[in-house]
Amino acid sequence: MTTQQPPFMDKTPSEGTRTQGLLRFIIPVLALAAGFGLAQHFFHGTAPQPAPAPEKSNLQEPGLVAAPAGKPSAPPSEAPPGMVWVPGGTFRMGTDDPSSMPRERPAHQVQVDGFWVDATEVTNAEFREFVKATGYVTTAEKAPSWEELKDQVPPGTPPPPPEALVPGSMVFAPTNTAVPLNDYTQWWRFIPGANWMHPEGPESSIEGKDQHPVVQVSWDDAQAYARWADKRLPTEAEWEFAARGGLESKKYAWGEDLQPEGRWMANIWQGVFPVRNRADDGFVTTAPVKTFPPNGYGLYDTAGNVWEWCGDWYDENTFARRASSLVQNPRGPEKAYDPDAPYAPKRVVRGGSYLCTDSYCTAYRTTGRMASDPLTGLSHTGFRCVKTPPAH
Repeated sequence: MTTQQPPFMDKTPSEGTRTQGLLRFIIPVLALAAGFGLAQHFFHGTAPQPAPAPEKSNLQEPGLVAAPAGKPSAPPSEAPPGMVWVPGGTFRMGTDDPSSMPRERPAHQVQVDGFWVDATEVTNAEFREFVKATGYVTTAEKAPSWEELKDQVPPGTPPPPPEALVPGSMVFAPTNTAVPLNDYTQWWRFIPGANWMHPEGPESSIEGKDQHPVVQVSWDDAQAYARWADKRLPTEAEWEFAARGGLESKKYAWGEDLQPEGRWMANIWQGVFPVRNRADDGFVTTAPVKTFPPNGYGLYDTAGNVWEWCGDWYDENTFARRASSLVQNPRGPEKAYDPDAPYAPKRVVRGGSYLCTDSYCTAYRTTGRMASDPLTGLSHTGFRCVKTPPAH
């Protein structure tokens, strides 16, 4: 059976209400993957601030140079445990689909060198091993400070009361009835005590979920794990190249049809969002890694399950600036730039999650890209790592 996909709709907070400035610490809010920084968990309510134009230096990107087309490369050595080899090559990154978001356009030529990549998202068991070995304390386990928050909100914003600054994280909370999809505050809550061990709040647990992807990890947490594992976060270009699994310009990691022969290929939302997930694919929230088929490179869950952090700063104009020439091993812009949230620097996340659905966010497409506050953990965001082979 071929399932028809409706035109792409992205109603994340970056296209919805962009308000900030009014203290509302009782119910802190978050602009999910494309919106406010950590500070906006505590501030919400006034008209959006005008976005300053990016400085000229923002338009420069390491690797933005003409380069000869790369050739696929063979694995240089035996695979590190849990990793697969992705050969280098040239591909069309992004899309020219007019129904996609402007930040995904245009399609442009990018060349990447070969690299190792985790076959799966980092699991709870793997992250637990890291914490046990290092004593690491995640961002969500520490109370935020005003010093961290004040640069993310308009000048003159008063600080929240000290009692509002407590450890915790953002948790998805389904609504009882249908709600306007441009009001994300209806289904996201800041929950004190939520963290990677208690992803939905202090009464929740990851017991029995060792093989589920770890969530409620900030970009800083992911970076810390990657350093410990002698790996790194992928660049956005590496992520998309790997996610495509060798397929050129296909909508999904497995081809053009969302459900080939009626089969669910990824853990995404089915039903009325954000009221009820029917779980036709078998899962309401995260699924164990390797539940769904791998792509052509042997990678699992590059669509759905959880969003994945990339190393790059987010700039919505990155793809547009690359259109004129082949780009070699791009590492992203030097600074973040999002006109919808000019005070909050953000990092790229890719792949979509179990909350993505055809009526709200179809970012499980290979070109779907969003932004997220690096200081924030969420109940639908995790990561995987890559490793550069040693120089010959």
